[in-house]
Amino acid sequence: MKIIVHKDSQIIQISQLCCVTLAVWLCFGGDIEASVLNLKRFVGCAVREFTFLARKPGCAGMHITTDACWGRCETWEKPILDPPFIESYQRVCTYNETRLVTVQLPNCSVQVDPSYTYPVAIRCDCGVCLTSTTECITSV
Repeated sequence: MKIIVHKDSQIIQISQLCCVTLAVWLCFGGDIEASVLNLKRFVGCAVREFTFLARKPGCAGMHITTDACWGRCETWEKPILDPPFIESYQRVCTYNETRLVTVQLPNCSVQVDPSYTYPVAIRCDCGVCLTSTTECITSV
């Protein structure tokens, strides 16, 4: 699309540009809004990008972006007549497969090892909470 600088056609060209901009915004804006709504309704477990601050005593912090597990899994409890009086089915979104990555934290003291190791999610699933890989609350 050419923008002509003549006074008579300038208004037409600018309005065409505004229409194109509005159409692009509506197309892509609608997709973004739909994906946010889908995430709000999503039940399951998926790999998703996550940024955190890696810290270690004696070193400066470092922002790290990695893949982590994210989601909601089916969980329910129902009362029963026999002890413990509750039947429960509790699943959490947790790591199924990971790989470890090691980075060097900046500005560490001489006596501090700058190595920092963290997991990168490769596959995630709804499963039983294992304290070896996940923080689990076992009692209230």
